[in-house]
Amino acid sequence: MTYLQRLSLFFLADSCIVLTAIFFSRFLVDATTNVVTIPIIITSLSILLCHHIFSFFFKLYKKAWEYASIGELVIIFKVVTFSIIIAALLQKIVFAEIYVRLLAVTWALHILLIGGFRLCWRMCSDPVKNKNINKTRTLIIGAGSAGTMVARQLLNNRDADLFPVGFIDDDVYKQKLHILGVPVVGGVISIKQVVKQLEIENIIIAIPSLSKKELNIIFEECTKTSAKTQILPMLEDLVTGKVSVNHFRDVQVEDLLGREPIELDIKAISKSVTGKTVLVTGAGGSIGSEICRQIIKFNPGTLVLLGHGENSIYSIEMELKGELKESPVKIITEIADTQDAEKMNSIIRNYLPEVIYHAAAHKHVPLMERNPDEAVKNNVIGTINVANAANWHGVKTFVMISTDKAVNPTSVMGATKRLAEMIIQSMDKESKTKFVAVRFGNVLGSRGSVIPLFKRQIEKGGPITVTHPDMVRYFMTIPEASRLVIQASALANGGEIFVLDMGDPVKIVDLAQNLIRLSGNTVEEIGIEFTGIRPGEKLYEELLNENEVNEEQIYPKIYVGKTSELFIQEINHLLLHFQSLEKEELREMLLMIANRNIHSNEALSISI
Repeated sequence: MTYLQRLSLFFLADSCIVLTAIFFSRFLVDATTNVVTIPIIITSLSILLCHHIFSFFFKLYKKAWEYASIGELVIIFKVVTFSIIIAALLQKIVFAEIYVRLLAVTWALHILLIGGFRLCWRMCSDPVKNKNINKTRTLIIGAGSAGTMVARQLLNNRDADLFPVGFIDDDVYKQKLHILGVPVVGGVISIKQVVKQLEIENIIIAIPSLSKKELNIIFEECTKTSAKTQILPMLEDLVTGKVSVNHFRDVQVEDLLGREPIELDIKAISKSVTGKTVLVTGAGGSIGSEICRQIIKFNPGTLVLLGHGENSIYSIEMELKGELKESPVKIITEIADTQDAEKMNSIIRNYLPEVIYHAAAHKHVPLMERNPDEAVKNNVIGTINVANAANWHGVKTFVMISTDKAVNPTSVMGATKRLAEMIIQSMDKESKTKFVAVRFGNVLGSRGSVIPLFKRQIEKGGPITVTHPDMVRYFMTIPEASRLVIQASALANGGEIFVLDMGDPVKIVDLAQNLIRLSGNTVEEIGIEFTGIRPGEKLYEELLNENEVNEEQIYPKIYVGKTSELFIQEINHLLLHFQSLEKEELREMLLMIANRNIHSNEALSISI
């Protein structure tokens, strides 16, 4: 039915309803069949005219009554009430009196008939009556506004494959009630029982405000069932229109392991980034590219993407340009190796960035154990080259991406990152550039993350390989790590190593089990195989030694380490001779310096 056809129908129906209400009210009030009198005719015409005028004013005729709610009832109340008030004023002017009883009964009948007609329309056109027994029986967790919105969409969408048969909510005041005809059948603890009783095939988690801890509790209950578990899209995606409320997604491991988002100091970051020239090394990597995505939100004047891999740099360049569209932000790409000191000096001299985010590094622990010389070249010498160029050309802030593996390192990768930290801290003492480092744990979804490996193993039918049943790691998401790096640049005074409060470490075997369940399999079907600790690995990682942690946070969830010693002379000696050393000799020397297992009169006291 077109809008004009619909308008004509409602206009005619409302006209009949208004006239019926006024004449029937006359019959009820005066108990007479003589309902056609001059006062009644004038009153009925005034109410009829006012009804249509107010209906157009309040857009009553534009409402889709299939989706009507309290708002539409309020509009009906306003239209009828204002119409009666105008009729009463007209009676006072024309007849010098107001027929109060007549208008009161007319008001009640008017609302009842207008509302009843809309209700009948909704009942006749409501798709809920066309229940499809072939649809997937669905349990919605959360009977709040989001859950109700999901249920309404599923009930009203004939093409939806899901049919809601129950709500789960811990609010005892909602339990045993019906919302949109769907019962609230119990709390989270009863999910397993409800799924069995109602033959549930699909579960939708519809509580956008859930904390990570609460989501883990709910998901743990869901995994006890055979039902598929999905979650409502992110609120920002719903608001921006990227997805609709019925575009559910599978629960990701990031949902379970990620922590509560860090609130950024937008004002401080904007002051250090907006309108400035920013350079990111390793811009094509998982961390570097996300730093670029986060920085672009603050509208830098120029963003320089520096990387060694042409494909990854091209990919992030195209992505950012697609998002920018008409933004004045200038994006420049540079294909270069940080080991090339002359090239680094040339690039930084050319663009003169105010801020450098140094994310370029080798991060794979077993590979660096087998290639310690390459780890030194990239992680140490590469950092020196970029840092020297930043110092020579007056870069305001230099932020180096570090790792928790730099604390009491047992691997070549961790040792080289610790040496790089020492070098930039030493340079901070002699430079106008503020040199800082940011440490964090394992990053979910990065190229070196264990998660992609586990997913591939699950796709092949298993088993998942875990090095040790007691292996634990700290985890954070890529966006969270990138935001911390950007925040650090705004907090920097020079010489600090910023450390994020990572929360509780996660057992790798628990992570593997979660991934198996998320894939729709059982641990028994896929299996977990323990292969033994690899060279350079530790059972657990540390962010700082226990005696190195400041108790006070300088920013919510961000710490700065206390003082420690570093050995610049020994590092310089190593860099002069590392290519002549055997792999094992080089590895031992790196670990010795990084763990401070040497004695030197040249040691400097400096904060870490």
